Amino acid sequence: MGSRNIVSTATIVGSFAAALTMLTAPAAAGPKPPQPTMDKCFGIALKGDNDCAAGPGTTCAGTSKVDYQGNSWKLVPKDTCTTTTTPLGTGSLAPIQRPS
Repeated sequence: MGSRNIVSTATIVGSFAAALTMLTAPAAAGPKPPQPTMDKCFGIALKGDNDCAAGPGTTCAGTSKVDYQGNSWKLVPKDTCTTTTTPLGTGSLAPIQRPS
């Protein structure tokens, strides 16, 4: 096999490996769509378990940096958010300030 064929083969194998990696990589998690029977409840998600809106430096679902982050939300059954308790207080229908 000549050096030209080796380069061509390596290029093809590399391209195939890159395509396979893109197919198997997880997609970026986007926000969950609105649901009529659910409310967005801020400040109740555990680290990395939010449904979206995790503030600056994060992208979306699963990107909250700390437990009960006040600017990240989780979907909960309608009318249960403000009675959901955490060690830092109750959930909120709007983003809340939490101590750092």
